[in-house]
Amino acid sequence: MTIHPIPPVFDSDSKILILGSFPSVKSREAGFFYGHPQNRFWKVNAAIFHEEVPKAIEEKKAFLLRNHIAVWDVIKSCDIEGSSDSSIRNVSVNDLNIILSAADIRAIYVNGKTAYKYYLQYTEPLIQRPAVCLPSTSPANAAWNVERLVDAWKQIAPD
Repeated sequence: MTIHPIPPVFDSDSKILILGSFPSVKSREAGFFYGHPQNRFWKVNAAIFHEEVPKAIEEKKAFLLRNHIAVWDVIKSCDIEGSSDSSIRNVSVNDLNIILSAADIRAIYVNGKTAYKYYLQYTEPLIQRPAVCLPSTSPANAAWNVERLVDAWKQIAPD
């Protein structure tokens, strides 16, 4: 059983919540979300918000908070082989009310089909809020280049 080691990032000004499935080995080693150098999450979001790509963890946290983005994962603990989403078993989920009770979250997005699957199965019945499934920024989603991802993800930005 692997326990999620990264606390959520949010504050009272967070307006959107982006949920992944579970941190990759690289993210767990780095101690922060989307830590694999090939993951396009930071590049895509920087493009959407017209900012430089944040590098250090503190820069990434500041980027998220400045843009009113909360980030966490659907899964709190699971059995997983390496970083393979398809190997996930024995899931328990994070309590999103930690974020929802502290921030005025106006929309919830999930990063990829695995996060969406577990969100629909476990989380949505608990919190009664729909989520929008965005294409995964993972390097495993090779069919989507950065430009296509930016186009799909730009819906998270305020008008």
